[in-house]
Amino acid sequence: MDRVSKLASQKAVVIFSKSSCGMSHAIKRLFYEQGVGPAIYELDEELRGKEMEWALMRLGCNPSVPAVFIGGKFVGSANTVITLHLSGSLKRMLRDAGSLWL
Repeated sequence: MDRVSKLASQKAVVIFSKSSCGMSHAIKRLFYEQGVGPAIYELDEELRGKEMEWALMRLGCNPSVPAVFIGGKFVGSANTVITLHLSGSLKRMLRDAGSLWL
């Protein structure tokens, strides 16, 4: 849990993902299209990836990926991020975290 918290606070937007996950790919693309360069941690390529995956599940992220953190705070997985995007709230959160300038 400590590793996840530490990594999640190192950049304005952090995504925990798996390289083989289609929803993870879609969420990463959404952020790139917004002009955001998130820190991405591919759990299937991380040495302690399985441990981090369990920590994300304990945070309430089910499925465990994609898990999105903005401003060091856990936002949610794909459904939550898409809902925030459609409502316009995601851009506001990104601006507040200093990840988006417009």
